[in-house]
Amino acid sequence: MTQAVPAATSGREAAYAEYARRVEVLGQQYANIPAGQPVRLAKRTSNLFRQRAATTAPGLDVRAFDGVLNLDVEGRTADVQGMTTYEHLVEATLAHGLMPLVVPQLKTITIGGAVTGLGIESSSFRNGLPHESVLEAEVLTGDGRIVVARPGGEHDDLFRGLPNSYGTLGYVLRLRIELEPVKPYVSLRHIPFRDAAAVTDAIREITETRSYDGVSVDFCDGTAFSPDEIYLTLGQFTDVAPYGVSDYTGRRIYYRSIRERHIDTLTIHDYLWRWDADWFWCSGAFGVQNKFVRPLLPRRFLRSDTYWKIMAFESKHRWWEKLEQRRGLPTRERVIQDIEVPVSQLDSYLTWFDREVGMRPVWLCPLAPREPARDWPLYEMDHSEPWVNVGFWGTVEAAEGQQEGHHNRLIEREVERLGGRKSLYSSAYYSPEDFWRIYNGPVYEVLKKSYDPDGRLLDLYDKAVRAR
Repeated sequence: MTQAVPAATSGREAAYAEYARRVEVLGQQYANIPAGQPVRLAKRTSNLFRQRAATTAPGLDVRAFDGVLNLDVEGRTADVQGMTTYEHLVEATLAHGLMPLVVPQLKTITIGGAVTGLGIESSSFRNGLPHESVLEAEVLTGDGRIVVARPGGEHDDLFRGLPNSYGTLGYVLRLRIELEPVKPYVSLRHIPFRDAAAVTDAIREITETRSYDGVSVDFCDGTAFSPDEIYLTLGQFTDVAPYGVSDYTGRRIYYRSIRERHIDTLTIHDYLWRWDADWFWCSGAFGVQNKFVRPLLPRRFLRSDTYWKIMAFESKHRWWEKLEQRRGLPTRERVIQDIEVPVSQLDSYLTWFDREVGMRPVWLCPLAPREPARDWPLYEMDHSEPWVNVGFWGTVEAAEGQQEGHHNRLIEREVERLGGRKSLYSSAYYSPEDFWRIYNGPVYEVLKKSYDPDGRLLDLYDKAVRAR
């Protein structure tokens, strides 16, 4: 008999009854927004890094849609509300020896955001992206309907169109997702490489065989500190930790350990959140990597959402930028992007990136589809070979007279030249013609007419590029 959480039938029924009540309330909120007014979410936090124009438009309050409704342990599935953070989802699943197939790196990313805005992590070389483990999605569409989208079902077009739609077709209220079993620990090998060409060969081998040097690989990502110092970190589930486990949630900093240790072991919990405490390496911009400051900080502040709030405050008030200007320092351009290129183009991209942008370290994360034949039209990728996500987050000096977003625009053009794709969570500068060519405008237009014919929600170009 299938075991479920909540274990008691009455508990499950109560959870779904409460969920149905929330859906009804949200539908009434939507109906109360006057026709002709745009519909937005009333959210206090976000993991997006693009400025949005100020608005007084009313917003839908979806904060209550956070939590796991049901967890089927034997069937390895979970019914999850769309605003559930991965921190909460992982807490629920790990208690039963399970995890989502892909867990994005930052705790406050929501599952609805990862599905409609894309997400990735070190299991993506074998499990694809988060939307590829979705079995069904319940969505409040732009025309006010509540529909359940499943592959091959009545709303199959919406199911396939949700990834990379960023809530412009509708808002995900509930998802049924697949889970996979875990072991208590993850043992790590930090493998050094002298150039990107060698990394490319290793990624091909790992993606094809799910092993390296005769050892099975469950997780794979990389850190490129310089053109001739690149590491692939290979993780393997294990039941034991004979040499103890490391802790990177306090004084010690995970990304530094990659250079300092050949092997390491983390609990599965700490492995999944290894990047969160220092926002990869970006916490250095806030001074918290300083050896004198670090011991004074409570662990509860060493979180990605702490740094995001500081950045959001600076983006709004620009105090630090104004201080640097008064000190006579050059203007700097924020370059916070994730791109994907076919693995055969990784060497070319990194060579170009060092020459034109010059930001290190960068993060590398291989990915391959779970089902290559399945079509995700708003983020099409050629699956004849593995791809690699390259993540880079920081600032570079902006020369006087350069066009706004100079380096970001260069990145967009180079990624397209190499046949790659750029995620849309951050600033984008595409022309409408280029944007709709890359992100399948004709299919999007059909979806928009089907699920938001009156344009109550922003369209994807307005949201991603015009930042409305």
